[in-house]
Amino acid sequence: MGDDVTVFVLDDDSSVLHSLTALVKVVFPRVEAYASAAEFLAAYDGRAGCLVLDVAMPGMSGLELQRKLAQDKLDIPLVFITGHGNVRMAVGAMLGGAVNFLEKPFHEQELWDSIRRALELDEQQRRRKARRATVEQRLTLLTRGEHDVLDLILEGNVNKEIAVKLGLSIRTVEDRRARLMKKMEADSVAQLVQLAVAR
Repeated sequence: MGDDVTVFVLDDDSSVLHSLTALVKVVFPRVEAYASAAEFLAAYDGRAGCLVLDVAMPGMSGLELQRKLAQDKLDIPLVFITGHGNVRMAVGAMLGGAVNFLEKPFHEQELWDSIRRALELDEQQRRRKARRATVEQRLTLLTRGEHDVLDLILEGNVNKEIAVKLGLSIRTVEDRRARLMKKMEADSVAQLVQLAVAR
């Protein structure tokens, strides 16, 4: 993971926010602190990183913020911290995709490890999104006829079967297949399937 990732820290208690930010900075150089969910939402622009946040906050709680981020399709990984957590809260947070749910007092190493896992997850998600965007962009280059051939290849049909189903000559199917393989930048049917599944 690069140095351009940011750990966002969110807590309504200013003294907790200050000490938590200082603790995170020991290992992760780029840290931004916020005192409320609204403040964080106003500032967050989809940057790479993760969010360390308190569960219980006035206004929008940590769990409500988690739901809001999911609703807005903002995939930032979350690490929850609580001074008075309960099993239901922890289960709700984890089912919502939280990386961890730490109860105070926690060991500093637990926090750093959780942040590291969250940043790794963010990197994986961003790579998957980039791969999907690349595939989608390549698919826009295909003609309608090439799309038809692609769909039948993905169903497991060979050229002869595709020719019969589309009412084309085998030669035409071979030409379309060669063109779509080139546009999709696939060297084999296996690779073509992998790309299509990555959508």
